[in-house]
Amino acid sequence: MDFITGFKEALDYIESHLTDELNPEEIAAVGFYSSFHFQRLFSLLSGITLGEYIRMRKLTRAGQDLAAGRYKVIDIAMKYGYESPESFSKAFTKFHGISPSDARKKGATLRSFSKLSIKLTLEGGSSMNYSIEEKKGLIVTGFKKHFTGSPYGDERFRQEDEFFVTTRGKQWLLQGAADPFNPDEYCLITNVTDEGYDFYICNDLTAWERDHLYDHEVTGVDFIESLGFENLEIPEGRYLVVTAAQEGSKHVVYVYEDLRKQIASELSGNSSLHFKEGPEVAVYHWFPREERKIEIWLPVE
Repeated sequence: MDFITGFKEALDYIESHLTDELNPEEIAAVGFYSSFHFQRLFSLLSGITLGEYIRMRKLTRAGQDLAAGRYKVIDIAMKYGYESPESFSKAFTKFHGISPSDARKKGATLRSFSKLSIKLTLEGGSSMNYSIEEKKGLIVTGFKKHFTGSPYGDERFRQEDEFFVTTRGKQWLLQGAADPFNPDEYCLITNVTDEGYDFYICNDLTAWERDHLYDHEVTGVDFIESLGFENLEIPEGRYLVVTAAQEGSKHVVYVYEDLRKQIASELSGNSSLHFKEGPEVAVYHWFPREERKIEIWLPVE
């Protein structure tokens, strides 16, 4: 089954089972994907998580049912898989902006999130460098913030910009302790759920810095704990590595958005690529200044 057909089959399956308990593994299997591969592809292409999409489609249908006036609120709550009228009312009000009881009133304004569809269009004209590379395992040190929304949605860039601006001191401290042979900055995305994900800013420290500078017995201060730093592993394995250089006055940080869109439009349908579970890594090469570039690493099987 090709990419377009498989994805369409999965979307159709979701639509015909909105009143059932939808399982990501079962949805992915319809299109002959692994669960993780399908969910990452879904987020790359749509900018929202699979769970968000299902929730918004269910609440769209629930609003239509209530507006028709043929069902009680408790019946609608049970129909779309909510454990209680209270949990349904909370989710419904957050999505539609009005309560389920108000939705039954004549002239009530409801929100609708339409079914996703796949369209084949001809686009392009831009170039992108990518390769499949075997990466050695790497331990990096950094700090995190929990972001809301999808890693690929517009909400990410607002949160990321604020995080970078308000943590300059920690960034400079890590950069000062970084391995001079690898001064690059690493940003990691992990623990992705429908509610959000963890975003880390990290550096590769020298072995001495990592083993001694933050050792309480050596310095008398536990910097790891006091500053909220963590050691994280970028696992050894195979990665899709996509690269783009800084262009003109456009800062390399903001090149990421364009690069991510290109990955979604040009590589997501590649039948030879199968994403696997693991952190998504953005590597910022700051030096030399005139050769600044960004790499995105996505773990693949």
